[in-house]
Amino acid sequence: MAKTAFVFSGQGAQYPGMGKSLYENSPAARAVFDMAESIRPGTLHQCFEGTKEELSVTINTQPCVFICDLAAAEAVKEKGIRADFAAGFSLGEIAAAAFAGMLSYEDAFRLVCKRAEFMDKAAKANKGAMAAVVKITPQQTEEICTHFRQAYPVNYNSPLQTVVAASEDEIDALCAMVKENKGKAVKLAVSGAFHSPFMDTAAAELSAYLEGVQLKEPEIPVYANVSARPYSGDLKQLMSEQVNHPVKWQDSVNNMIEDGADRFIEVGVGKTLTGLIKKINADVEAVNIENKEALDTL
Repeated sequence: MAKTAFVFSGQGAQYPGMGKSLYENSPAARAVFDMAESIRPGTLHQCFEGTKEELSVTINTQPCVFICDLAAAEAVKEKGIRADFAAGFSLGEIAAAAFAGMLSYEDAFRLVCKRAEFMDKAAKANKGAMAAVVKITPQQTEEICTHFRQAYPVNYNSPLQTVVAASEDEIDALCAMVKENKGKAVKLAVSGAFHSPFMDTAAAELSAYLEGVQLKEPEIPVYANVSARPYSGDLKQLMSEQVNHPVKWQDSVNNMIEDGADRFIEVGVGKTLTGLIKKINADVEAVNIENKEALDTL
């Protein structure tokens, strides 16, 4: 029997005006946005009217992308489409967890605001950079990282795309070594070296914050970035470790396919995950839903 996975986009996909058409055309999406606005006034303005620069600031990016993800998922659900599995890329995992009933939308939104604050603080205290490495395998990228003092593969995105994090004084040399090995490295416009030991303090603070948050077993399987398997065991540990551990996206997608998923709906901002899924397995269906037009064609 065919199964559907909802996948929730992460930080980096944001753009001015995101979510506005969903807010204007879907009552379910509007309710999610209004909830966020009641907790963090100004969120709607940032999503709908904010500049690219304003949206690129981590403490703004994460709450805005999160709420667009969750609103898109609710809009798709409103159309009568049910998710059998859920997963999110980095920040998107919190939205996936909330959608699957692991925590209330209000608690999840507050958690995301804190997560952004902790990660922003860690990024300022531990300067790092990130680069997307393409055209070579993850194993080749891992080997290149061993030549540097602080360099880590952090996002295993697809068979020929791995994102690395490194110290600011090593990133250029790492990119040069990638080129020597017939790959290509593109530095990313991000404010920190996420999903690496550079985020250890953020992970510790998030773990402490989660002590006061109630997490429940998910109503549908939520595939964790850290393990690429459905959440089980210590839920809070998995959620906090995600901040300073690699995102195993390729494995997560392959595991969902192995468990029966043959349709992936990217809910939220952009179509980055849709593109990655098609590179991981061209035989499955993958679409992105981020506005009224896409929702109508679904």
